[in-house]
Amino acid sequence: MAYKVTLIPGDGIGTEIAEATRRVLDATGVEFEWDVQQAGAGVVKQEGTPLPDRVIESIRRNKVAIKGPITTPVGSGFRSVNVALRKELDLYANLRPCRTYKGVQSRYENVDLVVVRENTEDLYSGIEFDHDTDEERQIASEIERLSGSRIPDHSSVAIKFISVGGSERIARFAFEYAHRNGRRKVSAVHKANIMKYADGLFLECCRSVAGDYPEIEFNDVIVDNMMMQLVQKPELYDVLVCPNLYGDIVSDLCAGLVGGLGIAPGANIGAEVALFEPIHGSAPKYTGQNKANPMAMMFSGVMMLRHLGEMEAAERLDRAMAEIIAEGREVTYDLLPIDQRDRALGTSQVADAIIRRLRA
Repeated sequence: MAYKVTLIPGDGIGTEIAEATRRVLDATGVEFEWDVQQAGAGVVKQEGTPLPDRVIESIRRNKVAIKGPITTPVGSGFRSVNVALRKELDLYANLRPCRTYKGVQSRYENVDLVVVRENTEDLYSGIEFDHDTDEERQIASEIERLSGSRIPDHSSVAIKFISVGGSERIARFAFEYAHRNGRRKVSAVHKANIMKYADGLFLECCRSVAGDYPEIEFNDVIVDNMMMQLVQKPELYDVLVCPNLYGDIVSDLCAGLVGGLGIAPGANIGAEVALFEPIHGSAPKYTGQNKANPMAMMFSGVMMLRHLGEMEAAERLDRAMAEIIAEGREVTYDLLPIDQRDRALGTSQVADAIIRRLRA
């Protein structure tokens, strides 16, 4: 029986890499019934929103979705569709594995890290008040009354909150992931030395949950020190559990350790629904050029296959992609040395190469 999966192509390079990924997933032999739903900048004019209700309804109905990148305007325009999806569907865990592949240019070897990022709280919760509005002035006045700290005039305000429930469930997700996948260590990333209440609560909850998993090593690292440690000695770390903002930054750094965002997959997982997507952006300047590397979304597809229990298909696809990357003959320009990029393949041709490998 075919799996019903919501496919959101996205915009920018999303449509091209989503089509390449769909073709590769179909070539594994696993049967899919694709429920294609458009979202992003391209539907705003017609539907008045980048995230129509039909998209949410489709994901809720199918329980599994895979998504291409969607453009988020910087500083103006609509809020992030990615953040809205996570909040609306309570996709509280953002899972971002980062590992080195032979053939990818990197300063490091044998990196194998997993970032588990809390997805619904912290500064990314979207509670903001624009400067010089009545709401901002009320918030500033109340903060001054309660804390004695005055917010300067003409300030915008963003609210950071971290809860017991949110922290405990992301910590438990990280330890359960480590337990199921034979990982040895979980490290909590925080800034509790400065934000003693918010990050202090996150750390307290992680420590409490760690007590239920005595077989897994646990430690905690202040976020700025963690960035240095990862650059100097990433081999010391395994699973990193982070509040929302730190998790976003740390996962991009980890992607840099292994060669860049072009091979960095991700998943957003809740109690009922799982949504898989690459962690890179929509790169609108490359739209329609058949240049973008589809591997990150394809590796997200590998994660989706594992989520569905299709382990054999997942391993075959993962192995086929790893072989192609290692050989370096049928890859996009970003996986080649600068002086060899004239022989790069396009997005769809990389998909063709992987499909041939799967069918060999």
